Amino acid sequence: MTTLRLGVSLQPRWPLDDGAAALRAARHAEELGFDHVAVGNRLLDSGFGLDTDPFVLLSAVAGATTRLRLLTSVLVAPYYPAPVLANQAATLDVISGGRLILGVGTGWNPDEFAAVGVPTGERGARTDDHLGAAKALWTRRPADFDGPFTRLRAAHLGVPPVTAGGPPVWVGGNSDAALRRVVRFGAGWYGSGVDAAEVTDVRRRLRDLAGAEHADRLTLASAGFLTPPGFPAVIPAPGRPLGGAAPTAASVADDLARLAGAGLTVCTLWLPVAAEHLGRAMEWIATEVTPRLT
Repeated sequence: MTTLRLGVSLQPRWPLDDGAAALRAARHAEELGFDHVAVGNRLLDSGFGLDTDPFVLLSAVAGATTRLRLLTSVLVAPYYPAPVLANQAATLDVISGGRLILGVGTGWNPDEFAAVGVPTGERGARTDDHLGAAKALWTRRPADFDGPFTRLRAAHLGVPPVTAGGPPVWVGGNSDAALRRVVRFGAGWYGSGVDAAEVTDVRRRLRDLAGAEHADRLTLASAGFLTPPGFPAVIPAPGRPLGGAAPTAASVADDLARLAGAGLTVCTLWLPVAAEHLGRAMEWIATEVTPRLT
C-alpha cells in the first residue's frame, strides 16, 4: 500500500468582513500536519463556497505558511491566455519556494466561458495549447511555440520558475482525452470523489497509453468528500462521501486505505461545513483519522 498524503480544500464561504480567515485556516492545516491546501477556480458565484482566483489566494497562503504545498483544484486552463497562465504559475512557484502544484482542467460552466469570451467547444484544444505553450516558456529561454491559439517567437517569460521544468501539472478528468493530456503534459492525474475501482481503472488506462514505466511515475491524486460526524453540512457534497453516509473515523480510514491500496497517493479532503467549523473538522481528521492510516 502506498503512503497517502492528505490535504484540505479551502472551500468554505469565508466571511467577507474577515479576509484573513482563510489564511488562518491554512496555517492551522500546516500546524496539524496536512500535506497541502487546495483552492478551486470559479469566476462567478457557484453557491459552493469561496469563489476567488486560485493564484491570488494561494499567493497569500504562500506568505502565511512555510511548508504547506499549494494546489489549484482545479484551474480552468482555457480562462487564462497561455503566457498569463505560465507567468502567474511561475511567479507563485518562485514566491512559494517551489510549493505550487498546478491542477488543471478544461472547465464546464457555459456562463463563465461566455463571460470570458471563450467558446466551450474550444476548451479541450485551448487547454492543450495553453499547457504546451506554458511548458515551452518554463523550459526554454527563448521559447518558440506554434499552436492553434498561441504563437511565440523567441519569448522570454517574465519570471522563470524555480522548479525545474515548471511546477508539476496534475490533469483532471476521466475521459480518454483527459488521460492523453496527463501523459502528454502531466506529472499526475487528479480525480474527484473516486473509489478504489476507479483508481485501478485509471491506472490501467494510463499504463495502456504510456507504458508501465511512464505511468508508474505519475502521481495519482483525487479530491474526496467528507462531512465529519457531529459537523452539519451546509451544502451537499458533490460526489461520493468518504466513509459512507454516516462516517466514523474507522470507516473513513478504511476508505482511504482502499484508495491507497489501489495506487492513490494524494487525497484532498473537501469538507462541506461552515467556515467556523473548519478548524475543528481538520482537528478531528488529524487526531482521529490520520493515526489510523499509519
